[in-house]
Amino acid sequence: MPANPSSSAQEARQVVAGRLRDLRLDAEITARELASRCGWSEAKSSRIEHAKTAPSDADIRAWCTACGAADQAAELIAANRRVDEMYVRWRRLHGHGMRRAQEAVLPLYERTRHLRVYVSNVVPGILQTEQYATALLSTIARFQGTPDDAPQAAASRIERSQVLHRGHHTFAFLLEETVLRYRIGDAETMANQLGYLLAVMALPNVSLGVIPFSAHRALWPLEAFYLFDDQRVSSELLTAAVNVSASSEIQVYAKAFAELAGMAVHGARARRLITDAIAALG
Repeated sequence: MPANPSSSAQEARQVVAGRLRDLRLDAEITARELASRCGWSEAKSSRIEHAKTAPSDADIRAWCTACGAADQAAELIAANRRVDEMYVRWRRLHGHGMRRAQEAVLPLYERTRHLRVYVSNVVPGILQTEQYATALLSTIARFQGTPDDAPQAAASRIERSQVLHRGHHTFAFLLEETVLRYRIGDAETMANQLGYLLAVMALPNVSLGVIPFSAHRALWPLEAFYLFDDQRVSSELLTAAVNVSASSEIQVYAKAFAELAGMAVHGARARRLITDAIAALG
């Protein structure tokens, strides 16, 4: 079972909070005294120390200075920022629209040599047509209550998909059959999207498998996750994007991907499932 990435992020935040607490104890000052020196409430000190509130860069600098450990601020700020990258709420990521978020991950895709992707809900972004991406991203913006720049974000997503055709990259995609059946956009949009999947399957650097409804489940359907080499896992939850870099957790996701791959069909059998889905659109 894949580790819970949000729990991992909280554990990492507790490590930072613990280090701040140790600084206060080493300085032999109370939480009240620390709050007084920092110019904030004692309750804020307690929330930070117990990992209830994430400290800002300025909070960490003030804390370290109050404890006579200003030289440790830079290291703690860097550690705290790494925690912030582990669990990023969609509303924060998409606060100014989704185009920036699409562009920000392009370097990650370009430096990844082997990308493994499992999805149970929608077609992976890198395999989406512009019509499908626009329909999906517009729906996401409406639900999240964030600015709707779906056409621009979709165009950036299509640019990202060019890594399929350039450089030395290999790709392994696993799609639950539900992905072929869920209707994103109108029937024409879905038909074009499914047709594009058939075209992508012909690329020599791409493996695309479909896990049929009829497959014997050795592992239950999971949230979508992306394995970038063996360096990082990104998982998509309803409220947040979760990034994992701990090798022990990456190994769990790699194991899950291998077990899911064992349930998938490839080649002619996968193409048949896709063409059946196209036919069902009417």
